[in-house]
Amino acid sequence: MRRFIVGLFILAISGTLAVVASSQTPPRGVNTPYAAANPAPLERDPTREVRIVSIVLPPGAGTEFHTHNGDQWNLIQEGEVTFTIKGQQPQVLKAGDSVYVPRGTIHRNQNLSDKPSRRIEVMIVDKGKPVNVPDAN
Repeated sequence: MRRFIVGLFILAISGTLAVVASSQTPPRGVNTPYAAANPAPLERDPTREVRIVSIVLPPGAGTEFHTHNGDQWNLIQEGEVTFTIKGQQPQVLKAGDSVYVPRGTIHRNQNLSDKPSRRIEVMIVDKGKPVNVPDAN
């Protein structure tokens, strides 16, 4: 019984330390791959594959400007995402909104709100090439 209580105490302290440590790190997005874990090839085009990912962005998190080797669709499920095409005014997307990003479009996604955002990202990309390509400028 004593070992059990000591074990619970150590577990409680470890959990507390993990929460404190995580609160001191900058916010990062959480990606949950669906078809991206095992990309699905297109039926008559083995050179491309379909990727589907759920992305949760905490407040203040986002991406740098980048492009993709393929087409992308973002569907906002919760919160707000500030979508910016390089050289254009930012566009605030809210739950229920979607945006299509053609191949090679330099863009970024940010959560500039005070609440987490959640979106589904669907991509059709070139097989064997990097999905994200950082903007060189």
